[in-house]
Amino acid sequence: MFYHIKELQYHAKPERPDPLFARYLQERIGGQFGEMSNAMQYLFQGFNVRGIKGKYKDLLMDTGTEELAHIEMLATMIARLLDGAPVGDLETAAKDPVVGAILGGMNPQHAIVSGLGALPADSQGRRWKADYIISSGNLLADFRSNLHLESQGRLQAVRLFESSNDQGVKDMLSFLIARDTMHQNQWIAAIKELEEEEGDIVVPTTFPKSLEKREVSYTLFNFSAGNKSAQGRWANGPSMDGQGVFQYVEHPAPFGPKQKLPPAPPYIHDTPPTVGKDGGGHIPPIY
Repeated sequence: MFYHIKELQYHAKPERPDPLFARYLQERIGGQFGEMSNAMQYLFQGFNVRGIKGKYKDLLMDTGTEELAHIEMLATMIARLLDGAPVGDLETAAKDPVVGAILGGMNPQHAIVSGLGALPADSQGRRWKADYIISSGNLLADFRSNLHLESQGRLQAVRLFESSNDQGVKDMLSFLIARDTMHQNQWIAAIKELEEEEGDIVVPTTFPKSLEKREVSYTLFNFSAGNKSAQGRWANGPSMDGQGVFQYVEHPAPFGPKQKLPPAPPYIHDTPPTVGKDGGGHIPPIY
């Protein structure tokens, strides 16, 4: 059960209206790495936790609920950035070149669709979609996805911070950036705890290693010109899971015998037989 308190987690008040930056901030609500993705990803992961992983379920529910608060903060900021926007007589307003430049970049849906309010969409007006979220049921895999989500989200928030000269906007973004710092740290901590509990770092940890082709489990194949990739930690020394040694193969070759694909049956009417100099037909082998 959720309980809404009529108070923002952190204040969201710009110094002045700015319809163009309202459009920019939409990315943090409804973009692929926006707060809607954060909230839905963490909540669905939390809803789907099974067994005795209580502390992880609580962590997911705590964070997913906080992300709902961040959506409300951003929506409030966007509404305030749109307050006073001259959306009526645009032609007259645009005679001022500065105003014209701002209005030219404004999302018209803010005036036509949402009534000067936020949208569940990104900065290009594309609606948020559930395809963005990951909830696999495997906590280690999911937490790594969460770290990726927070990393991209913080990167975008920092870019928005650098793009604004409104101190009110920058103040709110500085709070969100700080929370993204915490969330990256917490997912790293949770990942490390799970790795220690499960005794492995490779997802899924429960699959028997004896059933995989162990001879290539720790081999880096060089499939690009040169051999600079051999200089990395991933090409030599103990593997990161401690269960093997990295190998580097500069000129990889195929494994196993060559495979021939037989011709299709005649009724398929596939590629016709080639015709030799004597007019006879033959079907060449396909490798």
